[in-house]
Amino acid sequence: MPRYFFDIRDITGLYPDEEGMEFVDQRGAEIEASRTLADIAKNVASSDDRTDLVIEVRTDGGPIFKAALIFETKSPKQ
Repeated sequence: MPRYFFDIRDITGLYPDEEGMEFVDQRGAEIEASRTLADIAKNVASSDDRTDLVIEVRTDGGPIFKAALIFETKSPKQ
């Protein structure tokens, strides 16, 4: 079973996942990345310190995909 690593990148840098998680296939890793981003979004949505966040998913063979949480506004903070 492949091991997937979920590295976190934000404006302060890259935080590599040293442990990873095993999934039967990539779909399982995609679901895990989506759930993680959703949990983070719930926690930071009410915060004034919202920044973009990327989960870069890789295996021992290299990068597989990226999932992102992007905060973009057209108007200034109120």
